[in-house]
Amino acid sequence: MDRAINTIEWLAAVFVGIVALNIFVAVVLRKFFDTSIPDAYDFGRMLLGILIFWGIAATSYRGGHITVDLVWTAAGPRMKRVIDVFATLVLLFVVAVQTAMLFDKVRGTYVDNVQTYDLNIPTWPFYAVAWAGDVCAVLLIAIRTYRLIFHPEQLEEVHPEQKADE
Repeated sequence: MDRAINTIEWLAAVFVGIVALNIFVAVVLRKFFDTSIPDAYDFGRMLLGILIFWGIAATSYRGGHITVDLVWTAAGPRMKRVIDVFATLVLLFVVAVQTAMLFDKVRGTYVDNVQTYDLNIPTWPFYAVAWAGDVCAVLLIAIRTYRLIFHPEQLEEVHPEQKADE
């Protein structure tokens, strides 16, 4: 299971590289050669969407997203675990609903045959890749929830006050 988690995290990192490369090449072509990549804006926009949803998958499992630990810090160990489980269940619900809504967007772009402006490339595959990242986020959050409840020692969580102690 950890291998699948690491693969999902690497895919998120690859999408960061693709977005950066797209921007770099577009800027270089525009600045030095007075030309542009056809549909560079559309590709950049859709790749950024893909990056966001795969990034959600990567950060949700590790707990690397932005958190407010004011109440958590003051709580005892048992209450901290309750807060962690509750917060992860809420996150799981929200991302699951988001995934269902994003699937509707994928279906809609496919049915409506939405295409890019210059090259007339269908946009639904980009939306589908973003949706796949969201599905991975739901799976990773579900795994995190399971591990929080039954095997909390398997999570390598570091909270802010633990970082300060090191």
